[in-house]
Amino acid sequence: MRLLIAEDEKDLNNIITERLKEEHYSVDSCYDGLEAVEYLKSADYDAVVLDIMMPGMDGLSVLKAMRSQNNSAPVLMLTAKDSIEDRVRGLDAGANDYLVKPFAFDELLARIRVLLRKPAETPKTCYEIADLEVHMDTRQVLRGGREVKLSGKEFALLRYMVQNEGIVLSRDRLEEHLWNFDYAGGSNVIDVYIRYLRKKIDEGHETKLIHTVRGAGYVLREKG
Repeated sequence: MRLLIAEDEKDLNNIITERLKEEHYSVDSCYDGLEAVEYLKSADYDAVVLDIMMPGMDGLSVLKAMRSQNNSAPVLMLTAKDSIEDRVRGLDAGANDYLVKPFAFDELLARIRVLLRKPAETPKTCYEIADLEVHMDTRQVLRGGREVKLSGKEFALLRYMVQNEGIVLSRDRLEEHLWNFDYAGGSNVIDVYIRYLRKKIDEGHETKLIHTVRGAGYVLREKG
């Protein structure tokens, strides 16, 4: 999942960004509203965290610009103020949730998880395809009943593929959801991680689940 954090307090911004990366989110961050608008034009985000008071353009103006461009990404507003008026203004402008500073990171993380759920969706904790099990809450992966140990990035890639089972995902789409703009790796990084996953998920099993669609990308499905 790819997130944008727009917060002008650099220390807080850095803390939020690093903690979210530890949770295996792909995160882009910026310190003013004008820069946030540019990021939003350049990529599709699964959720956006906007501070209200920012230089260049305040968070409410960024939010209004998003909605005027039909950008429906869920937005969590951060504010140092705890007034009903501020909350109403943010919600009226199209915010999905509100969090008053200072806040506990666990609460921020919980609110982001809620934002990332689809409307009226019951969160799915386990995805199964053939004899593969991917447990979202415990991050445990089983193939044929045997545990498969994955790195954080390998799990993030598998999670995204299993959540899009049967859908062909291009290299660009996979990379966009797993790395931020600061990433300076090679152009074959997705191919490398696909090889890692195939070795751990498919090797030794008659039924292969990770397939290459020539000229299009990769897909996770039971049949080739």
